[in-house]
Amino acid sequence: MKMIQCVSPKTGGTLEVFGMDVDTHQREIKSRLGVVPQENNLDPDFSTYRNLLIYARYFGIPKHEAEQRAEELLAFMQLEEKRDVLIDKLSGGMKRRLIIARALINAPELLILDEPTIGLDPQARHLIWEKLRSLQAAGNTLVLTTHYLDEAERLCDRLVIMDQGKILVEGRPEDLIREHAGSDVVEVERTQKATACLTGLGVTYDVAGDLLQVFTDRPHDVARELLEVCRHEAAVTVRPATLEDVFLRLTGRSLRE
Repeated sequence: MKMIQCVSPKTGGTLEVFGMDVDTHQREIKSRLGVVPQENNLDPDFSTYRNLLIYARYFGIPKHEAEQRAEELLAFMQLEEKRDVLIDKLSGGMKRRLIIARALINAPELLILDEPTIGLDPQARHLIWEKLRSLQAAGNTLVLTTHYLDEAERLCDRLVIMDQGKILVEGRPEDLIREHAGSDVVEVERTQKATACLTGLGVTYDVAGDLLQVFTDRPHDVARELLEVCRHEAAVTVRPATLEDVFLRLTGRSLRE
């Protein structure tokens, strides 16, 4: 991501953005990018509105045009009421929305977002998702990193799952779920009886803490076999498979630092 932004030097191979080499056309590439960093790097000395105006000067946007864009972006991100408020007085969600608005001030052809909703409450996350989807619908190209797999599932047309710096799989979210997790997951408490039952039925399962998980395209058949054939007394749960299931199956469940 930093190489695409022309912030970190290229480590090898070939990398072009908008058909231009990142080593020789950094200024041209940066002028057409919008970047939403993970950290909050808004200027605390200025108001919400002034943060947008000052940032517009880096792109040589005329004052009148910058003012118009700033007003439009404040409305787009639902920040009009905070127009003249200093940054320290904004909530975490408001700061993230302002950082996204700032990244859009130059009408970028490519918007790069690093963990755009990290640390936000559900309402703020869903509002940002709504705004990002509207940008997609308008034809904007978005590249984002996220550890929220539901976010990737909602927003991405195509994604890659990475582990230890390596790409494991890539494709559309729905395709990856179907290929690596099936349509549904049957979950049952991890007991000797449940383990013996699934083994006896020839059903493959994963161990997830105190649960056994069966990834299958025939969930109701598996659940019925557990309840009727094996007379299993604990609760059996059936739920749709998710991108998080895919991620955990591919990368494992051990803690990563």
